[in-house]
Amino acid sequence: MRLALFDLDHTLLPLDSDHAWGQFTVELGWRDAETHTRANDAFYEQYKAGTLDIHEYIRFSVAPLAEHGVDKSNAAHRRFMDQVIRPAIRPVAVELVRRHQAAGDQVVIVTATNEFVTRPIAAAFGVSELIAIDLERDPQGNPTGAIWGTPSFREGKVARVEQWLASRGLSWADVEHSSFYSDSLNDLPLLEKVTEPVATNPDPRLSAIATERGWRILNLFE
Repeated sequence: MRLALFDLDHTLLPLDSDHAWGQFTVELGWRDAETHTRANDAFYEQYKAGTLDIHEYIRFSVAPLAEHGVDKSNAAHRRFMDQVIRPAIRPVAVELVRRHQAAGDQVVIVTATNEFVTRPIAAAFGVSELIAIDLERDPQGNPTGAIWGTPSFREGKVARVEQWLASRGLSWADVEHSSFYSDSLNDLPLLEKVTEPVATNPDPRLSAIATERGWRILNLFE
């Protein structure tokens, strides 16, 4: 097997879908603009700094879904896709994914954003395999605010890829070649695991590490 793994936010997308969804809920009137924006921005800065408590952030980010229910949330997300995400998808990113697919690579998006936000985005890229943060849900299907299983965040991305392989009766030993595209230092554990790490639109700290180690640097949106 040949694996092509992709981070999503600021890698395939020129924005952070989780942060953008939070701002979209403000526009819907689901959250007080000043309070939510301040907290959302603070969490985003913590993510970039590598200090984010992912469990605390998930409780914050999925609260509107529980309050408004599955049907209303899904309808809102369809509007989010049309108004925010699809206009942001760049042909160059789609072409990169298609190139790996045409080469016979198994393409998987591996993201620290939750599956509610990202599954429709993965589908828009034509990618059926998604490893994202799974949300614990109540009997009605509403998120409880907790994470189900291992969060696909930092070292958890490596664990989740290993779980994904194991579910197919495979391990890293069965992977002939693996690449991982990411912009963030948070993804260093998985970048170090694959055959070909690609620092994609990298933040300054990842760019410095990639340069030092001789990793490929891809500025996809320039």
